[in-house]
Amino acid sequence: MTEGPWRKTRPMIVTTTPTVEGRRITAYHGVVVGEAIIGANVFRDIFAGITDIIGGRSGAYEVSLGEARIAALAELEQRAAEAGGNAVVGVDLDYEVINNMLMVSASGTAVTLD
Repeated sequence: MTEGPWRKTRPMIVTTTPTVEGRRITAYHGVVVGEAIIGANVFRDIFAGITDIIGGRSGAYEVSLGEARIAALAELEQRAAEAGGNAVVGVDLDYEVINNMLMVSASGTAVTLD
């Protein structure tokens, strides 16, 4: 879980499911979105290309992808808290490459759980 000024004493639940087992949704606060765009490094691109040619996984891109995902989810949580929610349900993660930039967007519905 990410930390920030919006973090309350209880961690925010962020889930891809439409409900949270054992908890009742008492209010819906609308759709919230978190986005992160990370630029690709030229040297990392060269080494990733070499890795792709000889096979294997590109660790540099995996790290960048992980950082972008964490940033997008942190922004999603912040916006949910600002909307008055203590959880986000129905979360969807989307990945795009735009002009050598990696974009990750996370969207879901901010809710209040009992």
